Amino acid sequence: GTLGTLIGAGGGFLLVPLLLLFYPDLKPESVTAISMAVVACNAISGTAAYIRAKRIDYKAGLVFAAATIPGSILGVWTTKIIPRHTFDLIFGIVLIALSVFLFVGKSKTPTSAKANTGKKLTVQSLTDKWGEIYNYAYDLRKGILLSLLVGYFSPLLGIGGGIIHVPAMVQWLSFPVHVATATSHFVLAIMATVSVAVHFFDGSYNDPQVVRMVLGLSLGVIPGAQLGAYLSRRIQAKTIVKALAVSLALVGVRILVSYFF
Repeated sequence: GTLGTLIGAGGGFLLVPLLLLFYPDLKPESVTAISMAVVACNAISGTAAYIRAKRIDYKAGLVFAAATIPGSILGVWTTKIIPRHTFDLIFGIVLIALSVFLFVGKSKTPTSAKANTGKKLTVQSLTDKWGEIYNYAYDLRKGILLSLLVGYFSPLLGIGGGIIHVPAMVQWLSFPVHVATATSHFVLAIMATVSVAVHFFDGSYNDPQVVRMVLGLSLGVIPGAQLGAYLSRRIQAKTIVKALAVSLALVGVRILVSYFF
């Protein structure tokens, strides 16, 4: 819960591989259902903390969240037809690819409105609770396309989507890291709730074991999310990005090792 909120990822990227390793008999549908429910609890708790910190870009967040919904529904349905072995392989490759993207991607300075006059960019200025000002501009159309893809892969892999959204918002859309993590959590809270609703109506939570695991894990991630949001102000943006990249690489390698050996 703490790490997921700190880097804006929701924690599903850590929870899913643990479920895959310790519960090898769980179906992909059950793994993603458990993860998305826990991610929803984490994201709602973390979003409440980021609202108090005034670091959420609500305009971008609401548009991006709306764009994730169609993909989110399709992603849940796709989990029902993917074999567990294939699921593990896809998950490991995605995590390592994202890690490489973060390591090799150059740190981008948030795009200023003045530097992009004439381009179709959405200009934003945000002042957080502590008086720090963030000025940036982003291409809303790219953000919508990105969110459609995130909406699909998030419930498909059970990782919440923030693990994809945050790197792309920073590297591709030029969001400041702290705004990206907070806004991603806001989007994630909405998207994960939709995914949980779809899983619920599809009967994914009819298994008592799944419900027990969701309740137990949620008790830990809710306070952890508050701690993660608190620590985010005290840790440099560059450190957050590197922590995200290292976490992805370690988990991705572990999953692929289990797949091949």
